[in-house]
Amino acid sequence: MNRDEKTLILFKPDCVRKNLSGIILQRLLGEGFRLRGMKMMQLDDAILREHYAHIIDLVIDDKPLFPTLSYFMQTSPVVALVLSGPGVITRVRSILGPTNSMKADKGTIRGDYGTNSMLNICHASDSPESAEVEIKRFFKPEEIFDNVD
Repeated sequence: MNRDEKTLILFKPDCVRKNLSGIILQRLLGEGFRLRGMKMMQLDDAILREHYAHIIDLVIDDKPLFPTLSYFMQTSPVVALVLSGPGVITRVRSILGPTNSMKADKGTIRGDYGTNSMLNICHASDSPESAEVEIKRFFKPEEIFDNVD
């Protein structure tokens, strides 16, 4: 956990609409992570198909998940950020709590602010490999600032 790494975080539409972006950012930075990039952006179907390719065909209760997820993720802009720090991927996921906010403990971000598996405030990379791909998906190299300390 001492290795410095980067992760992608997306403040999802429920976070943005509830005006929680500042609070969530403050909680994450309060853990000692370094902000390396940040921007607000409106997602489209193409980037969402790429980002959620691993669940594009997932069906829950006889309904495909992706159309509902894609619609939700386009209901408002999202805030994308890159954080760095030792063990940032694992640590951020722990701070967020489980994907399903209804199973998240109070004191975690999803436990405090989330509603369910979709309205769960944030997306966070789940591995160094995913983080590398996701950061490149949402940020150009010149939008990442590794020299800010």
